[in-house]
Amino acid sequence: MARFLLLLSCIGLLYFSWPSIEKNLENKDSFEQIQSEIETIKNNPETSKKIDELYGQVQQVLSMFENKVEKTQPTKEIDEKINLRAPAEQFFSIHNIELGDSKTEIEQKLGSPKRSSLNEYGTNWNTYHDNYRNFFMVMYDQNNKAAGLYTNQDLISSKNGMKLGTQKTDVRKALGEPLTKIQKGLIIYQLDQNSDYDVFLKDGVYITIFYDKHEQNTVTAMQLISKEMEQRKTDFYTKASTNLKKGFEFQLFDLTNAARVRHQLPILAWDEHVRETARKHSTDMAENKYFDHTNLKGQSPFDRMKEDHIIFMLAGENLAYGQLSSIFAHEGLMNSLGHRENILRKGYKFLGVGVAFNDKSQPYYTENFYAK
Repeated sequence: MARFLLLLSCIGLLYFSWPSIEKNLENKDSFEQIQSEIETIKNNPETSKKIDELYGQVQQVLSMFENKVEKTQPTKEIDEKINLRAPAEQFFSIHNIELGDSKTEIEQKLGSPKRSSLNEYGTNWNTYHDNYRNFFMVMYDQNNKAAGLYTNQDLISSKNGMKLGTQKTDVRKALGEPLTKIQKGLIIYQLDQNSDYDVFLKDGVYITIFYDKHEQNTVTAMQLISKEMEQRKTDFYTKASTNLKKGFEFQLFDLTNAARVRHQLPILAWDEHVRETARKHSTDMAENKYFDHTNLKGQSPFDRMKEDHIIFMLAGENLAYGQLSSIFAHEGLMNSLGHRENILRKGYKFLGVGVAFNDKSQPYYTENFYAK
């Protein structure tokens, strides 16, 4: 502000001095004479008085402007708390919705989803939120019944009081020991016992509970998938497709913004330009079988963004590889401190997500954050 006022003062000085400067230029006087003339005029009491008046007027205008800006700043949005009820049929519900509820009933209550995008089960995640508050996703089976639910916000309800923030030890006391494997036909899939999530099978529902190790191993998200839907997914990795790539990209974007809102941070805007930068890096890693922020040409994320003519003052990149879906990729990134800091960095304004698959349909995820 001081620099701005100084600049205006200099402009005022030049304005009042210009007739004399112009006269000297016409007479082809030397630069030293012009400078001397300016100094004489600047020290003139009348000129000083006019500059002081201009300075005061500028301060008044700026004060009025600042007061106007302060008054017109948007007020902080207040979360509309959902009145959660204990589920009537299932062990858990999300946003008072249970697996088996009809699509018609859900849409009568909540309207159309904000986004519908392909997921790893060959159906769509339908995303609901109010500017990423009260965020959850639901998918339907062939009978238009809810067959999958997910949230990473305070929308979890249960018959025994488990909810967001429940301790991992309390979850295991209530649900027992988590699964170590899932069998589909003749194939047995071993589950990682050192992961930051547990999988349970209760009443025909696969319950995946994600924990936040930076918040004392408390529940941070939940995914519910019907056993029938899970058994339909016969391959560990879903066959790659253009629509699945787009689905994973938008889902990871939405999950990131939902996490930011939960931590009282502003949401990020989708950036198509930097999405292409992210996609190219994911594709490069998938095709050339490496996993690193620095590509095989020695370029950093910042080099790649500059090469694509993206102007930024602040930038960062998150990478993930091999997770079954954007949900597992996001929850893993949130439990990795450096990646978590990128997701929750206040200064970022834009995000682009790029996904690519290798020849085994294993996904590579790249998130590019930045601010201009």
